[in-house]
Amino acid sequence: MSDSWQGPGAWDPRGVPTGSARGQQAWPSGQALPGDEAYQGDEGYQGDEGYEGYEGYEEHQQYPAQQPHQGHPQQHAHAYARPPQQAHQATPQADLGDAAEPPATAEPADPLAVAETPGSAEAPEAPESAEAPEAPEAGATDSRRRARRLARGKDGARGGVRSGARRRRRAALVKVVAFCVVTAAGSLLLLRGNELLDRLGSPTVPDKAAGTPTPAPEPPDPGRVLQVIAHPDDDLYFMNPDLRYSISAGHPVTSVYLTSGEADGINAGAAKAATTKPDKPAYAEARQNGIRAAYAKMATGDRGSPWTRTVVPTKGGGHAEVDVLVAKSQVNLVWLQLREAGTVYDNAPDSLHGLWDGKVPRLDSMLASGTPVKEKFSYSKDQVVQTLVGILEQYRPTTVRSQDPTPGRHPDTKRYTDHQDHFYGARFVQLATAAYAKDVTDRPHFAVQNYAGYINGSLPSTLDPDEAREKLDILGTYAWLDQQNHCNSPAGCGDLKVSDQPGGNRWSDSINYTRGTSTSWLTSDPGHGLWAFKVLDGQVAVWHRPGLAGRWKGPDLLPGTGMDPGVSTVTLADGRIAAFGTRTSFGAKPTDYKREIVYVVQKQPGAEEFTEWQSLGTPETADETWTSDISAPAVSVDGTGQLAAYVRDGANSLRGRVQRADGSWGPWEKYGGTDLHGSPATATDGAGRRMVFSATSKSVVGWVQPMPGAPLGQVTATGLPDTTLPLTADGREGGVRLWFRKPGSGNVRTALITGEGGLKVSQMTDLGGLQGFGSVTASGHVLAGRTAGGQLGSEAGPGRPWERSPLMFVGAPSSTMTGKNLVSLAVVGLDARLYVTSSADAPNAHLAPWQPVGPRNAPPSPSPSPSP
Repeated sequence: MSDSWQGPGAWDPRGVPTGSARGQQAWPSGQALPGDEAYQGDEGYQGDEGYEGYEGYEEHQQYPAQQPHQGHPQQHAHAYARPPQQAHQATPQADLGDAAEPPATAEPADPLAVAETPGSAEAPEAPESAEAPEAPEAGATDSRRRARRLARGKDGARGGVRSGARRRRRAALVKVVAFCVVTAAGSLLLLRGNELLDRLGSPTVPDKAAGTPTPAPEPPDPGRVLQVIAHPDDDLYFMNPDLRYSISAGHPVTSVYLTSGEADGINAGAAKAATTKPDKPAYAEARQNGIRAAYAKMATGDRGSPWTRTVVPTKGGGHAEVDVLVAKSQVNLVWLQLREAGTVYDNAPDSLHGLWDGKVPRLDSMLASGTPVKEKFSYSKDQVVQTLVGILEQYRPTTVRSQDPTPGRHPDTKRYTDHQDHFYGARFVQLATAAYAKDVTDRPHFAVQNYAGYINGSLPSTLDPDEAREKLDILGTYAWLDQQNHCNSPAGCGDLKVSDQPGGNRWSDSINYTRGTSTSWLTSDPGHGLWAFKVLDGQVAVWHRPGLAGRWKGPDLLPGTGMDPGVSTVTLADGRIAAFGTRTSFGAKPTDYKREIVYVVQKQPGAEEFTEWQSLGTPETADETWTSDISAPAVSVDGTGQLAAYVRDGANSLRGRVQRADGSWGPWEKYGGTDLHGSPATATDGAGRRMVFSATSKSVVGWVQPMPGAPLGQVTATGLPDTTLPLTADGREGGVRLWFRKPGSGNVRTALITGEGGLKVSQMTDLGGLQGFGSVTASGHVLAGRTAGGQLGSEAGPGRPWERSPLMFVGAPSSTMTGKNLVSLAVVGLDARLYVTSSADAPNAHLAPWQPVGPRNAPPSPSPSPSP
C-alpha cells in the first residue's frame, strides 16, 4: 500500500465506516484514537460521592480512602456521567476508579505531608477546561492521517498548556512549620490513632466569596492496555481475568494477534476430527469469530454485539485487519495473520521461531477466509518488529501485556514448557517495545507485564471458584459450545477443537505473572524519605520523596535499557539503597539473546545519584539450554552486613552469589532444591541469619544460615501446604514471617519461620481476603494485594475487614515501614503512574487517601501529518 493512499470515507461517532476504498479503511477509531480524544470534553463528568461538587478540587487532590467491601467489585464502581453521544462507550473507571485527575503540572506530595493539605505552600495550579471533542466531520481527515502514519511510522504531538493561581501560601507555610514541630516532638502519628490522617484526607471547600472561579476537574487518565499474543485464545487462557477486569473497568484495550493460529485446519472436536476436511483459512476465520464473540460478551454481555472490520497498511509493509466493537469502540482487535508453527516443540522453520533464528528470511501470511485483507504478504524479522512498533505508535499504550519470553524447559524431557510461538512472539514484542521506547519520543511511559503459559496446568490453581467459572464461561463462548450460527459464517463461530475441554489443561483455573512479582520495590531511607523503583520504557524509573514532608520527584529514568519488569531493593549496612533486577540483551546473532542479573547502588545515603549498572551475570551457560529462564533476584543483607542475591535457575533449583568484604562477588553457588517455581524470597531474622524460601508445586522449601556470615544450610522442607507462586518474606517477631495465597481461594495465609537449630514453622494462619491472586505485600499491620476485580485490596490490622480501593495496577504492590510508626504503600496503575498512600502503624488505623505522583501520563494529541 503506497504512502499516497488517502483512505476511506468518514467515520461516524460510533466508529462505523461510511465509505470504503477497495475494502480498506484508515486506522479505525470511534472518536480518534481509542482512549485518547474519547476521554476529552467530559462536560457531564460528575466525579464521585467523596468530592461532591468538586468545589475544593483545585486545592485538594488526594484520592478517596478505601471503602469496605460490600459486594462484587463491579457493583460498586462509580460511574462517570458521559455526554449523550458517548453513551455506548464503557464508563471510564481509570486506574483510580472514581477519583478526579490532578492537573498534569501538579506534583502531589506524600499524603502525610501537611504541605499537601488545602492551602499548601505549593498548591497545584488550576487546569484549563478540557479541549472540546472534534466534530464528527473531522473523522475522515483524522482516519486518513492515522492510516498514513501507520504506513510510514509518522507520529506527532501537540502539548497542552495548563495554568492557574497559587493559593494560600502563607497558611501553608504555617502548616508546614507546625508539621515539622509535631514531627520533631515525636507525636506525628500518635494523635488518637489516625486523627491526623483523617484531617489530611478531608477536603476543604474554597472560599466562594473570594470570587475565584472553580476550575472543571481534569478527566482521569484511563490507562491504555495493549496485549500482544501469538494465537487467538492465548489471551483468554493466560491473560484472563486481567483482560476481563480491564474491559469491565472501561480501559481502552487492544489485543494484537501475531499468527492466524491455523494449526492443522481442522475445526472439530476429537469425535469428528478424523472425518472433518482440513481448511486452514476457514479454521483461522472460526477462531477469529470465537474471539470476537468472547470479547463482545466481556464488554457488552452479548456475544453477537457487532464489529466493524477494516484493513490498514502496516509499518512493516503488509496489511492488518482491525476490528472495532461498535458498542464499545475502545475495544479493538488487530489481526496480523502470520503463519503459525503448527507444533509446540518440534522444528518448524516457517514460524516465528524460524524467522527469529534466521532459518527463513521471511514469514508468509496465512489469511483467514473471512478477512477483509485480500493481498497476501510476507515479513522479514525486522518488518515484524516495525509492524509492532507502528501499532504501538498508534495506540500509545501505558500497559503492554505479553507472553513469557523465557519459559524454560522441562528438566526431564528438555522440551519447552510453553509453545514456541508463545515465547518467540514475546521476544518480538521485546524488540518492538525497545525500538518504540528508543525511537518514539512523543509517547507516554509504559509498563510491561508478562504472563505464564502452559506451565499453569502443573501448578496450584490461583483463582477462586467464582473467578474460574467466569473465565471458563468466556472460554466456552470462544469454543462455540452451542454451535448456533450466531455469526452467520460458513466457517463456524468458534474453535471446536477446544470444545471438548474449553478449560484446557486446567488453564482456566489460574493466572500467573512471570516477572514483576517483587513487593520490595518501595523502600525508605534513614531520613524517612521514600524511594520507588519500577521499570518503565525498559528502564528503571525512580520516584523519590525526601523526608516525611518533602515533595515527590519523578519518574526519573536511570540510564541503561533492556530492563525486565520487576525490581527488588535492599538497604546496605551503610544506609545506601541497592536496586536489583534482570536485563535482557539481544546481540548481533539470535544465539546472543541473554538475561543477566544487574544492580545499581546509591552513591551515598539519601543521594539521588546512583552508580552505573553492574552485572552479576547469569547462572545459565546459553539461551538454548534453558531459554534463559532465570527468576528475578531476591536480595538481603545479613547481620554481618553481607549482601547476597538468589535466583531460581532454569533447572528449577536455587543459585546465588555472595558479596565479599572487599566488594567483589563470589561465584554462582548451587544450593539445590527441585521443582522450584516463581521467584525466591529472602529476609533476615532477629539474630541476623539470612533465610531464603521458594515455592514448589506442592509446598514451600527453605534455607537458613546457621549464623550470620556463614553459607546457607541445606534445603529444608517446611511442611507448609501448597501455595500459589508469589512469596513475601519479612523479618519480624524474632524470625521471618511468610505471606502467600491459598490455592483455589485467593485467601492470604501467613506463617512464622524461626531459624534457631534449623527451620521451624509455627503460627500458620488464614487471614481471609477478597478472592484475588498474585503477590501480597506486608509492612507493619498493613497487608495489600490484588483482589477479584483486579483492584487493590488491603487489611489495615488483624481482625479488620478487608477493604477494596478503586486502583487497578500492573505487577505487584509494595510497602515499607517509614520510621517506626508509619506504613507506606504504593502501586503503579495501568496508566504507568505511581500512586502512594500511608497509614499509622497503630490500632484503628486506616489508609490515607491515595496520591498520584508526577504528571498525568496521557498520550500527546496527534498533529496533522504532511501530505505525501
